[in-house]
Amino acid sequence: MNRHIKKISNATLIGSRGALILTTMQGCGDNSQNSSQPEQSSQTTIQKKGATVTIQEIINKDTNKSTYKIIDEVPSVNTRVILRDANGTERILSQAEIDKLVKEEEKRVEAGTSALTKKPEEVKDSGGLGLAGTLMASMAAGAIGAALMNKLSNNQNYQQNRRASYSSPSVYSRSQSNFSRARSSFSSSSSRRATTTSSSTTRRSGFGSRTRSSSRLGFGG
Repeated sequence: MNRHIKKISNATLIGSRGALILTTMQGCGDNSQNSSQPEQSSQTTIQKKGATVTIQEIINKDTNKSTYKIIDEVPSVNTRVILRDANGTERILSQAEIDKLVKEEEKRVEAGTSALTKKPEEVKDSGGLGLAGTLMASMAAGAIGAALMNKLSNNQNYQQNRRASYSSPSVYSRSQSNFSRARSSFSSSSSRRATTTSSSTTRRSGFGSRTRSSSRLGFGG
């Protein structure tokens, strides 16, 4: 009789402790999910980085026509377009101005009249790209006109005209180097965060395994 009572008591003790361990494990799982939320927000913020682009206006004295060249661009959190006129005065284009320029260039691309899709020789003979074309040739193009960029991405003339939109080969090379380093830095940061998250998960999983193992040893006695 006493033996039966003892077995029932042990079974009750095991059941209550098991429930406690299960609750603890579930709590660890919840913490894992919560801790991933700031990580996702951080990655989203980084992925939204754009470019700060400075465009120089150049006036052809013979035709009195304005053409434009990219004289500087660097990675930045928010995309900004700085226009420097022929007199050297700088101003930041408003979002409304940028949207208007992109829409105008999109209409020209659809109509087949955009300088961006013409042969580089034709563009050069005509004096160069206008403001909208230069804007869509910059590293800011993806942020300000993603849909238009998709239409242009596979066009060989566009790729060549894009390179020619910089004021000099050195400015183009410096821009490519700046954005390449930014991408590498982002990739490295993402890898480190993934490793840290993985290590934290492993530690939490190890804790749960040790708890369950210890519990079995204790109950077996």
